[in-house]
Amino acid sequence: MIQMKTRLHVIDNSGAIVVECIKVLRNAKWASIGDEIVVAVKVAKPLSNALSATNTNKAKKGDVHRALIVRTKKEIPRADGRYIRFDDNACILLNNQKQPLGSRILGIVARELKEKKWVKAISLAPKVI
Repeated sequence: MIQMKTRLHVIDNSGAIVVECIKVLRNAKWASIGDEIVVAVKVAKPLSNALSATNTNKAKKGDVHRALIVRTKKEIPRADGRYIRFDDNACILLNNQKQPLGSRILGIVARELKEKKWVKAISLAPKVI
């Protein structure tokens, strides 16, 4: 359950490391796996050289982006009666067209994303649980 002021890890290669939820985009107090939220970047990878053409950081500290929640500490029920939970709260950043901002996802994601039609995020993930 993600609400305002919750800190999340970013598991894509967009340049952000830690973000903070500032708005849940559905009409509820909490967001869960597969929901979209608005986040502010709190910790980002440092810019090694501003003149370098190899700088691929798309997110900088202070930027506001939309994000997709892919893991939560709070357990969620599945249809077969099992519950699944993860060790941390994690998300991936999205652009204005609701596509992932990074080109890679660097961790596992939940299978519930497939049910909520986030096919692009599923295809970039190395493992789906």
